[in-house]
Amino acid sequence: MTIIHVETGRRLYGGALQVLYLVRGLLRRGVPSVILAPTGSQVASTARAWGLPTDEFPYWGEADLTAIWRMKRRFQKSRALLVHVHSRRGADTFGGVAAWRANVPAVLTRRVDNAEPAWAARRKYPAYCHVVAISEAVRQVLAGSGVPPEKISLVRSAVDVSEWRTPRTRSALDREFDLAPGAPAAAMVAQFIPRKGHRLLVEALALLRQRNEWDARDQAKALVQRRMPTVVLFGQGPLEKRVVGFAKSAGVADLIRFAGYRDDLPKWLGAFDFLIHPATAEGLGVAVLQAAAAGIPVVASKAGGVPEVVEDGKTGFLFKLGDPVELAATLAAVSSGGARVPAREMGRRGRRRVQKFFSVDSMVNGYLDVYRSVLGPEWQGIEAERSRPQLALVQ
Repeated sequence: MTIIHVETGRRLYGGALQVLYLVRGLLRRGVPSVILAPTGSQVASTARAWGLPTDEFPYWGEADLTAIWRMKRRFQKSRALLVHVHSRRGADTFGGVAAWRANVPAVLTRRVDNAEPAWAARRKYPAYCHVVAISEAVRQVLAGSGVPPEKISLVRSAVDVSEWRTPRTRSALDREFDLAPGAPAAAMVAQFIPRKGHRLLVEALALLRQRNEWDARDQAKALVQRRMPTVVLFGQGPLEKRVVGFAKSAGVADLIRFAGYRDDLPKWLGAFDFLIHPATAEGLGVAVLQAAAAGIPVVASKAGGVPEVVEDGKTGFLFKLGDPVELAATLAAVSSGGARVPAREMGRRGRRRVQKFFSVDSMVNGYLDVYRSVLGPEWQGIEAERSRPQLALVQ
C-alpha cells in the first residue's frame, strides 16, 4: 500500500520541486510514496537522482484523454492507498477521474490563484476527498469557486534553506553572467509565460532609463547618482523570444541577460543584490521563497500569496499589481541603496521568516494531517509501516 504522487510537469519548476521535497520528507518518516511523472521528464530524472521511487508513464499533455486509463492501471497495480495530484496540465482533471475509476481516494494540491468558471469547479473538485491550498490567497479562490470550506486545508509551499546558504562570490557572478563589477545586479526566476510579468519588468526598466536621462538634463538632479540594475532572467518558456524582442525595441536589451534554465541556481542566487518577481498572478511564489532562503531582498508585486511571504519594507518591497511606474520607482530606490533597512538585514530577516513559516518539515506535517483526515482508520496501516523507514533510499 502506498501513496502515489501525480506530477505531470516535465520541467523541475517550483511546483514540481515541492513534490520532491514532500516525497523525500514522507519517505524519511516511513510513509511509502511513489512519484508518477511523464516519461523522460526532468521531474522523473531528478527524482531518481534523489533516490525517490519513481514511475514514468507516457503523457502527451492536457488533451491526452488516454492518460486516464494509464493512470488508473498504475493506481490499481500499485494497490494505491491514496492518490495525491500535484499539478495542472490535465492532471488535476485526469488524475481525479482515474482515481475515482480505480476506487482510490484522491487529494489535490492547488498551486495557482486564478479563478475558475463555476461549471469547471463543479466537475473537477467532487472527484477529490480534499483540496490543499498553498496560500491563503489560493484558499479564498477555491472557496469562491464553490469548494466547501471544510474540504480545504492550507499547507504552504516550502524551501530547504540549507541548499541556498553557500553562494558564489560577486566577482564569480560578474564573470558568469557578464555583469559590470559593482553595478546593481538583480535576478528573476520564472517561466516565460504571461502571468510571470517579464513584459512589466521591461517596461519598468525602460521607464527608469528614461527618467535617468531626463534627470541628467536637469542640473539640480545631475548630482544625484542613479544606478541602473542589470537583471539576469533565469528560466525558459514560450514567450522568451518575444521578451528578447521587446527588450530590444524598448532600448533596454543591454540591461538584461538571458540565462536559460539553470540547475545550479542555488550557487548563484545569493550573490545577487535582490530578486525581482513582477508576477501578475501567483499562488505563493517558490522563487520568492528561494530568494529569502538565499538571504537577498525581494522586489515583488502584490500578486496572490506573495504578500504572505514578503514583509513590505522588512524583507523586501511590494508594489502595486501590474504597475510599471511603481516598479520602476522601487527599482530606483533599491538600486541606489535608498531603503531604510539595509539589504543585508532584509536578507537575514527573510531567511529567518522562511525557516520559521515555510520549512519542509512544516509542509510535510501539514500533508500528514491531511492524509490522516482523509484516510481515517486506513491510516493505521501506514502508521504500522512507519516503524521501518526507507532512509536508505533517500539522499
